[in-house]
Amino acid sequence: MRNVAFLLIVVWLLVGFHSPGADEEVTLIFEVEGSSKLAAGEIESRIPRVEVLAVYDTIFNGVAIKGKVKELEKIARLDMVIQQYPVAVYQALYQKTEPFSTDRLRQSLPSSYTGKGVKVGVIDTGIDYHHPDLAGNYKGGFDTVDFDDDPMETVGYGETLHGTHVAGVIAANGKMKGIAPDAELYAYRALGPGGVGSSVQVIAAIEEAVEDGMDVINLSLGNDVNGPDWPTSHAVNKAIELGVTVVVAAGNSGPEAWTVGSPATSSEAITVGAYSFPKAIPTLTFPGEKKVVALHTLMGSKTWDLTKKYPLIHVGIGDEEIMDAKGKIVLFERGVIPFSEKALKAYRSGAAGVIIYNNEKGSFQGSLDGVNIPIPVAAVSGTAGKWLVEKGINENQWGETQFKEVEENVAPFSSRGPVTTTWDVKPDLLAPGVDIVSTVPGGYKALQGTSMAAPHVSGAVAVVKEAHPEWTPSQIKTAILSTADVLEKEGRLFQPTEQGRGILDIEESINPSFLISPFALNFGRVKDEFFKKEIPIKVTNPTNQTFDLYFEQPDKKAGVTWRMPSSVTLSPGQSKQVDIQLQLSKTFVKEGIHEGFVTIKAGKDVYHIPFLYMKETADYKKVSGFELTKSMNTNHHLQYRFYLSENIDRIKVDLYRAGTMFHQGEIFKAENLKAGMNKGVISSDGTNLQGTYIAVVTVENNKDEEEYTFPIGFE
Repeated sequence: MRNVAFLLIVVWLLVGFHSPGADEEVTLIFEVEGSSKLAAGEIESRIPRVEVLAVYDTIFNGVAIKGKVKELEKIARLDMVIQQYPVAVYQALYQKTEPFSTDRLRQSLPSSYTGKGVKVGVIDTGIDYHHPDLAGNYKGGFDTVDFDDDPMETVGYGETLHGTHVAGVIAANGKMKGIAPDAELYAYRALGPGGVGSSVQVIAAIEEAVEDGMDVINLSLGNDVNGPDWPTSHAVNKAIELGVTVVVAAGNSGPEAWTVGSPATSSEAITVGAYSFPKAIPTLTFPGEKKVVALHTLMGSKTWDLTKKYPLIHVGIGDEEIMDAKGKIVLFERGVIPFSEKALKAYRSGAAGVIIYNNEKGSFQGSLDGVNIPIPVAAVSGTAGKWLVEKGINENQWGETQFKEVEENVAPFSSRGPVTTTWDVKPDLLAPGVDIVSTVPGGYKALQGTSMAAPHVSGAVAVVKEAHPEWTPSQIKTAILSTADVLEKEGRLFQPTEQGRGILDIEESINPSFLISPFALNFGRVKDEFFKKEIPIKVTNPTNQTFDLYFEQPDKKAGVTWRMPSSVTLSPGQSKQVDIQLQLSKTFVKEGIHEGFVTIKAGKDVYHIPFLYMKETADYKKVSGFELTKSMNTNHHLQYRFYLSENIDRIKVDLYRAGTMFHQGEIFKAENLKAGMNKGVISSDGTNLQGTYIAVVTVENNKDEEEYTFPIGFE
């Protein structure tokens, strides 16, 4: 693959999908039949004015082509072309925050296991391989952004640090020690300036890593398509089939369900969510008040480190000039103006800090979008914001920062499952992702995100691989998930779609005392009036002692019956199949997701198997990834593509002018569409469409209607 040219393809989707003119150069990925190398040669010979950017023949059969739209139209009509994909955007997943160290996890590891001899590929923004903590372990890599052998972090405009931070968590070996400090580090730069890259680069990087013989691949990146059929998810599954263990960050779109995105939706990958150790969080209160308000710093904010008492000033949404803010905490209402603009306005007015309260029910997560604000910026709920106005401003009291100790917890930003269509439980497990200090160009920095959680697991995989070099990716995944420690708070277990199997336990992963497969009981959707499904699980005793397993059913519910053995005896080295059956009377089952754990006791040890079933519908997006472009095949036509999470009765798409919401017209409707990727061409004078639009997609299923909006851009 390295004998072809490869250029920087970074797509900034600011207002939606960009539809190019006939003479504009764009990039598409074409999935082809037969040999992708022969296809590339034939395309170059038949259409010499296009450029082959990459040939995929290991984990994906296709070619990435750059050329003018009118030339790519010819390729799209070739018989060898099965499918064509636009260039998707992938973003490094992190937030700036307070420091933390990997030392706490390494303390339990046997000193003899350090990941020595194990090759770990970091597909990310590159690595600062000159960093003294990484230089000794760095062995090479590739850059699929500039297509050369120098996967250095971006410097100058759009400079990055993400990949270096991830690499340090895995295998730093200097002042800082990673989880596997003797592992061999390889960098694959697939995310360029600003930490953004495309599916072209990500798939190319996976292919390079597989061809270079990586034992482990870390992908701390993702998009927001919650479905298993996206090209990067397929590429990850293929890499695992070829013998590489792939670890993927779940995403930072929590705390709502259905927020895990591709490639974390891969069924075979180890998908990692983030949790936080017990810590002290900042709160704000007033003299004489027992109530405190928890402050959640925004992505990109400096740590809330105010130690004195400060007066507050309320400025609404911040649409007017801020007066008399010097030395005060400025309180904004969320809405209209971006968070970064509010914060910058307050800083320029001399504020000591910023609090933004929600304009609707509940809390929220926010980002400063890369803008460097020297003062702390925090978010609170709408109720908390009104209390701050009442007590702090109306009663003219000064706010005091206090720090409150909190238990370990699932990070609120950590994306939740399940996965649409397959209904898989994701994430698979949790690892530390809050307050993680690691290497960055020029030193060390604390970040947070599932990007920081995933490399803890990649380091653990390297250590397990060193201890058991003969183990396959499936065996490694089984060991890591079987030994995870379930997370609970105040006696309540977090749900499987929040934590998967629980918190990573590296020491137990190396020498597991019990193995369970599969990792979750996925009963799927309940449609029949009387539902019955049986799932076989494999239980294994890898020790040299006989022990008995005792099965405990979940809490009883009306209309729900579980059938499983009460106990099973396992001799040393023995494996047995155990059937777990779920029976339901649909009438008694509420709509939505039902999840929990089947408990297994083995002596003093307790294990939990997640289960999930869903009645009819749940609150997930029925439509995602909607794209509308001027057709590559036929002039004056439009091409659509979208992903359906379930079969639907009817769909229609209306187009509105952005801003004015003038109705451009109904452009598409269809009936009886199947779940998965849907695409096609519709008759329309597409050349008359210019500027930005809003596509309103209406889905009807069983007489219920739902609407989804997607920004669309034409030139």
